[in-house]
Amino acid sequence: MQTLLIVDDHPAFRAIARAALSERFDVVAEAGDASAALVSAFTLRPDVVLLDVQLEHADGFTIAEELVAQDHPPVVVLTSTRDRRDLEPLLARSPARGFIAKECLSADALTDLLA
Repeated sequence: MQTLLIVDDHPAFRAIARAALSERFDVVAEAGDASAALVSAFTLRPDVVLLDVQLEHADGFTIAEELVAQDHPPVVVLTSTRDRRDLEPLLARSPARGFIAKECLSADALTDLLA
C-alpha cells in the first residue's frame, strides 16, 4: 500500500480526502500549510503527496517543485476547486504527475492517475 500525505488548508477537505483514499492508501499525515507539508514530506517520505494548489500563504506549484527536488521525491498530485482550464498553463510547467479536481477525488481517480 502506497503512503500518502494530504496537504490542504481546510480541515474538512483533509478529513474527506482521508476517508475517500484510506481504502487504498496509507495516509501517513495531513498538513494544513506549506511549512508542515515540507517537514512531513522530508521526515516521512511518503510515496504520494496530494497537494492543494492554493494554500492560505503559499503556492502549491512552488511547493511541488520543492518536494520533487529532494533525494527521494514523492509523486505529487495537485488538487483544487478551481477549473482545470484556468490552471492549465501552470499545470503544464509543474513537476506534478497530474491534477484531480476536488469534486472528482476518489481512490479510483488517484490510483488511475498513478498507474
